[in-house]
Amino acid sequence: MIIYNVTTNIHESVHNQWIIWMQHKHIPEILATGKFSSARLVRVLIEEEMGGVTYSAQYTTDSKETLEKYYQEDAPRFREEGAKLFGDKMLAFRTELEVISDH
Repeated sequence: MIIYNVTTNIHESVHNQWIIWMQHKHIPEILATGKFSSARLVRVLIEEEMGGVTYSAQYTTDSKETLEKYYQEDAPRFREEGAKLFGDKMLAFRTELEVISDH
């Protein structure tokens, strides 16, 4: 199992708009691609020197191959939409995590 993690720092001036967009549009649309079985949005509790509020969106998928298909078929339009809506008020970086075991 693979977790696709997107960590985002969002400026306070667009924070509420971003949260609504994530919960009601962005995450549901990513899940609708059929490439992820679940998603979780969590707040990072460490305060950043640059300000803003940081979140981690974690999407679970079955394999690296499925994640690659997402990158090729879907990711560009989702990234473009976020950039268009929030521009430099949003800074995101992505990591891929492999689940070794659940306890």
